[in-house]
Amino acid sequence: MFLHLGNNFMIRKDSIIAILDIETGINNRLSQSFLNNNDKNKIINIAEEGKQKSIVISEKGIYLSPISSSTLSKRSTLGMELDS
Repeated sequence: MFLHLGNNFMIRKDSIIAILDIETGINNRLSQSFLNNNDKNKIINIAEEGKQKSIVISEKGIYLSPISSSTLSKRSTLGMELDS
C-alpha cells in the first residue's frame, strides 16, 4: 500500500520509519541532530517553500510534506486491517 504525501507524491507505507510534526521536529535537539547529520541529497521537499507541515522519514529518504503529521498518520493506518 502507498501513502500520499502531497503534490502527487506517494511512498510505500512499509518503508516509513517515522512521521513528525515539522514544528516539533525542528525544535527537538535529537530530530535536529538527525536531520543535520543526514545526507542533504536525501531530503526531498515536496511542499512549497514555507508550506511544510510534516517530516516523513523513510528507508529511501526524508520528505517534507505539506500535509499535517496527524493527517498522514491517520491515512497510514487506513487499510491496515485489510493488509493483515
